[in-house]
Amino acid sequence: MIEVVLNDRLGKKVKVKCNEDDTIGDLKKLVAAQTGTRADKIRIQKWYNIYKDHITLKDYEIHDGMGLELYYN
Repeated sequence: MIEVVLNDRLGKKVKVKCNEDDTIGDLKKLVAAQTGTRADKIRIQKWYNIYKDHITLKDYEIHDGMGLELYYN
């Protein structure tokens, strides 16, 4: 299991434990469970790369302790 840190730069920082073979859509569901925001309103990105829901964390090379940006649509 890995731990991913998501920061929305509005004061909310979420640490989520997940597997490397989980998809970005699964990560959004875990974040939604912790924040109370609907999963379809969450956008995860790093710099200008917006991550797609059907691709796994391993394919995006997301590792333990990595920080991602959390945005709301």
